[in-house]
Amino acid sequence: MPLALWALAIGAFGIGTTEFIIAGLLPVIAVDFNVTIPIAGYLATSYALGVFVGAPALIILGSKVPRKAMLVFLMLLFVAGNLVTAFAPTLGIAILGRIITSMTHGAFFGLGSIIAADMVAPSKRVRAIAFMFMGLTVANLIGVPAGTWIGQHLSWRDAFMAIAVIGVITVISIGMLIPHQPKPHNQRFAHEFNAFRNVNVLLAMGITVFGPGAFFTSITYIAPMMTELAGYSESSLAWLMLLFGLGLFTGNQLGGRYADRALMPMLYITLAAQAVVLLVFNFTAHSQVMSVLCIFLMAAFGFATVSPIQKLVMDKARAAGAPTLAAAVNIGLFNLGNAVGAWLGGAVIAAGFGLQSPNWAGAILSVIALILAVLSGLTDKTGHAAEMN
Repeated sequence: MPLALWALAIGAFGIGTTEFIIAGLLPVIAVDFNVTIPIAGYLATSYALGVFVGAPALIILGSKVPRKAMLVFLMLLFVAGNLVTAFAPTLGIAILGRIITSMTHGAFFGLGSIIAADMVAPSKRVRAIAFMFMGLTVANLIGVPAGTWIGQHLSWRDAFMAIAVIGVITVISIGMLIPHQPKPHNQRFAHEFNAFRNVNVLLAMGITVFGPGAFFTSITYIAPMMTELAGYSESSLAWLMLLFGLGLFTGNQLGGRYADRALMPMLYITLAAQAVVLLVFNFTAHSQVMSVLCIFLMAAFGFATVSPIQKLVMDKARAAGAPTLAAAVNIGLFNLGNAVGAWLGGAVIAAGFGLQSPNWAGAILSVIALILAVLSGLTDKTGHAAEMN
């Protein structure tokens, strides 16, 4: 893989750490601001919604800016947002910092996906996108557990300050490794919106919302679930998040490898398996052994879909002649799904269904994603049959 992909992976590492670290820090943040766990969960929901809104806005505003310069600007915004959260005197200001940080997310991965795919041969494009997303998985393998440990033993604020440092390193890496990206010429964003009139693009984006959102429903509330139901100590949360990260890393590698060969069948299998694992987790959350197994498997099956879904959307949008905005919006939709998942998980807990209930709620989202994937596959077959006739 081209060396320049490492700059994208480092940026993904920082973004992934700040996104997922909330799952391990919710209890200590809730205590610090004297709020309930579901209220503290707004830090996850606001981030996800910020990505959804910020992705298209920044892509459009930066449409005339060279991609490399845009990446630098995005990571400087990332640094600023994490510092606002780190020094926030109230929960409201902390949420504001999360929103500022989230503005980076969608545009960075949207631009990064296009840059990564353009650097390699067509037969390796999912693997190139997966290489960038590897930063997210390594974040959960190393960054999130380390940040969780810092949050528990030092301060959750120190964790966000450390993430800001990662942002600075990313800015330097982009400057050194990413080759010059020419300034876009005659880019007509009115044409880019044509992608959203294409049923194949919309079905692929629907998978984006409900697929990864399914495991986010559960992992957002994994800390109280494991400490109060499975009986793990708070000190165990760091290695449980490490296990979650290992699952993400494994799923990302397998998804990137096999989706280049058979994208849709791979999606069918992983979405169905994710639903089954979450449903099993609902009934076995009191077991420490089964919890460990389910955390790993839901992460692996859940993240195996991420780079293939991004490639699917890019392919459908490219066929419609409008890949740039769709690629960024789809990253926003990943996080809209995360917001839906975080909200749904908190809602079923608040409704009295128990701390394990986000698992069955996530299983429902995964089944919805599977149905959309099947419809997408059938639409493709219908389209190919029509072309042959």
